[in-house]
Amino acid sequence: MKHEEFINKVFTADEVQFMKGARLLVALSGGADSVALLRVLLEAGCDCHAAHCNFHLRGEESMRDEQFVRDLCRRLNVPLSVTDFDVTAWQQEHGGSVEMACRELRYAWFEQQRDQQGCSRIAIAHHADDQVETFFLNLLRGTGVKGLSGMQRLSGCIWRPLLGVSRDEIIDYLTAIGQDYVTDSTNAENDYRRNRLRNIVLPVIDEQFKESRARILDTMDNLARDNDLLDELVNQILPNYRHIDIEQMCSHDHAPTLLYHRIRHLGFNHEQCAQAVQAAREGHTGRQFHGYNDLLVVNRHSLDISPSDMQQDIEIPLDLTTGIKAPVAITITRGRVPFSPTLCDGKRIVAFNTQLLNCRRIVLRHWRRGDRIKPFGLKGSKLLSDLFADFKLDHNDKQTVWILEADGDIIWVLGYRSSALYPVQRGSREYLLLAL
Repeated sequence: MKHEEFINKVFTADEVQFMKGARLLVALSGGADSVALLRVLLEAGCDCHAAHCNFHLRGEESMRDEQFVRDLCRRLNVPLSVTDFDVTAWQQEHGGSVEMACRELRYAWFEQQRDQQGCSRIAIAHHADDQVETFFLNLLRGTGVKGLSGMQRLSGCIWRPLLGVSRDEIIDYLTAIGQDYVTDSTNAENDYRRNRLRNIVLPVIDEQFKESRARILDTMDNLARDNDLLDELVNQILPNYRHIDIEQMCSHDHAPTLLYHRIRHLGFNHEQCAQAVQAAREGHTGRQFHGYNDLLVVNRHSLDISPSDMQQDIEIPLDLTTGIKAPVAITITRGRVPFSPTLCDGKRIVAFNTQLLNCRRIVLRHWRRGDRIKPFGLKGSKLLSDLFADFKLDHNDKQTVWILEADGDIIWVLGYRSSALYPVQRGSREYLLLAL
């Protein structure tokens, strides 16, 4: 593929118009895909700000990648932001795989950088081969039409302009412009599911079924269009998802599936929808089901969905120089021995330096939408709703969790996580221990 052909294949006509004067945050690892993304965006006239994450998982190779990115951005005169992450620390707090930890850390930081740098979108270098791998990963996990549709080209602020080109086409483009790149040695290892698909499964399919990837991509496009049509039809059948007429809904043979597709965006799952339909058909009024932030109630003639009562206005002022008894017992101890991290677990026993006592307003309250915390191991903040999802808290649990707030900052989600604010240095005697 010629250089010009590659550029023309990457962008749609609408995107060409959008890119005139657009400021973009470009995720830049130093690998072939992200380097090609940066170069093609620059050629299209975009104002780019690069962002590089160093997870320090590959020793000197990680430092090599960072230096390559720095040198490349210097040569191209592209502003660059670089951050370091402690993946192990994140896993110790959240659990999960290395893949999940890296994904959560980088996307949270990308969004932070997008806001700070005044960028309209975050450009990610996923390409057509990644899309095929995603199809199989979702298929093996168990998913529906939406999952098999793969990654969206534009999802919120995340933009994937390379989804229409293959890895081979990317390499041809870089060769044509004489641009080098670095290679991640772990791509050849088969420790991760995606790598096993890429290195073992898909080559066999390619050998046995010619043009298989193109046909899979065609199937994914078809499924995406089917999903769009499904959403449109479901919305027409049940236009008001906050008040769903039971007789109208139950007249359909596939009522549970219909209900699921109408309210899945609120966090209701297949099982809840099936149970809600069954309760409606049997006249079991009063049954309740919880989504992300909403409550579904089965009433006599309708399923009604409304925001949950989260007791947002409850605030209990605290005096940290004394123990706390209500609404939850908290023991407060001043530092007596040199501080060691072994004195607390960051969940039920937490430590803060005594500067916390200088705060004018310290209160206990419940979670509110949009609440954020600054956890250890992550530069920036994290939505408490995401934290609750990590701990697999259900709706009722989220409403009963208590939060300690100091001068507007959340410093402790009681029983689950403390923040990185008011840190205590090892060996210090100037600290408070708060224990449930």
